[in-house]
Amino acid sequence: MPTTAKGLDGLLALAGRDLGRTEWLEITQDRVNTFADATGDHQWIHTDPARAEKGPFGGPIAHGYLTLSLIIPLFGDLLEIEGTSMSVNYGLEKVRFPSPVPVGSRIRLHGAVDSVEEVKGNGVQMVLTFTVEVEGSAKPACVAQAVYRHYA
Repeated sequence: MPTTAKGLDGLLALAGRDLGRTEWLEITQDRVNTFADATGDHQWIHTDPARAEKGPFGGPIAHGYLTLSLIIPLFGDLLEIEGTSMSVNYGLEKVRFPSPVPVGSRIRLHGAVDSVEEVKGNGVQMVLTFTVEVEGSAKPACVAQAVYRHYA
């Protein structure tokens, strides 16, 4: 069940809050192949399961940027925002990919609100730390600090 923030005051109240974790999402070869087609990145470690089996990861892995892109839909499972007119992805402060996401594994998102502050134009800026966890792995697949702006 996502946290619901109502308006800018509701967002400001989230500063320092842990938003919890999403449900698990399976990473399929079809999803990896579709991402490869969309980006033109058909490197064999992602798209050639037979060759990847003999490679450094023992099988195909998801693209790092695929893992990063999945933060967007998973974030919607953590936070619902009501009473604002517009929200924009303002960028990323830092992104790291500490471990791979094997095809067939499951991931989930952990989100924490680092800060929320008012910005010009009747808005707030949120800085969040997202951690993409891989089921059964001690290391996360991705840790990203994201910046969003929301306007009344």
